[in-house]
Amino acid sequence: MPQSLNAALPSGELPDRELAALAAAGNARAFESIMRRHNRLMFRTARSVLKSDAETEDAVQDAYLNAWRALGSFRDDAKLSTWLVRIVLNEAFKRVRRRASNVVLFDSGVPAEDPQAESATEMERDPQPELAASRAEMRRLMEARIDELPELFRTVFVLRAVQEMTVEEVAVALAIPEATVRTRFFRARAQLRESLSRDMDFALEDAFSFDGARCDRIVASVLAGVEADCRQSTASPR
Repeated sequence: MPQSLNAALPSGELPDRELAALAAAGNARAFESIMRRHNRLMFRTARSVLKSDAETEDAVQDAYLNAWRALGSFRDDAKLSTWLVRIVLNEAFKRVRRRASNVVLFDSGVPAEDPQAESATEMERDPQPELAASRAEMRRLMEARIDELPELFRTVFVLRAVQEMTVEEVAVALAIPEATVRTRFFRARAQLRESLSRDMDFALEDAFSFDGARCDRIVASVLAGVEADCRQSTASPR
């Protein structure tokens, strides 16, 4: 196993199944490719449970270590992404259980089957700073509202809407019926739509705000004009 730890990979993009086989044989570079391909999926999945970026990073790291140790039990007829999702969910719920004893864990980190992804969650740089700031604010608002969803709905929503996994894939990853996935996703979307609608109503109330500095500036300018008229009218001969 140590001999193949840093062995070079064949050129070209290898499918998950081949990377998993190489990693199971001890190839760390293959496992690195797996991590880079699935980092975003793993982070978003754990984040949907933990709601803390720092704790999520720790959970993803531990989940990957568990996956590395369990790769020998990965069945190549399964999808690697689902297998990884179940491992990271198990790790996330383990952490939640430390805070609340009534959390039920998923099967241990040696399951089977599916999704996809990459690394980091950085916004693309936009040449228009106002547009970039607007997108960043919208993203923060969306993340905050997703965080407010009930836990059962939140993970399903993230996997379906954010990661774009199929109903079947989510059902396998969470070990729940497909009908339950559909129901939770529908309710999550309804709750999200309602909360975002309330945000929009509040935002519209504040749109084109006129008080504060703008109001003071206009009043001061008009009063200056009034005073000027008064002075002119006083100075003019009757």
